[in-house]
Amino acid sequence: MNVKPIKNKKDFENALLRIGSLMEAKRNSRELDELEVLSILVEKYEDEHFPIKNPTPIESIRFRMEQMGLSQSDLVPVIGSRSKVSEILSGKRDLSVRMIRALHDRLNIPADVLIQTK
Repeated sequence: MNVKPIKNKKDFENALLRIGSLMEAKRNSRELDELEVLSILVEKYEDEHFPIKNPTPIESIRFRMEQMGLSQSDLVPVIGSRSKVSEILSGKRDLSVRMIRALHDRLNIPADVLIQTK
């Protein structure tokens, strides 16, 4: 096993190729150990060079609505009035603490995503 830190794009691409070749490694083998170490290094490189931002609160709400097949009117019991739902989804109104709790509880949207600022 000749594992080294991933410092650049070429190292990253080589690590991905090596991971591909190790995918069928046998249990308790040196190859499986190498696969595990390379996977950790690739994850660290990706986190640093290709970060994935959390979705905005509105993106999260819209995504969950799509997943659950909900319309804006389905959010009235969760958020309040039709006008509040419209204002929230258009970005004209911020979520209140009560709304954040309700969205978290009823739609299972993580609270840390909902409390983000714009």
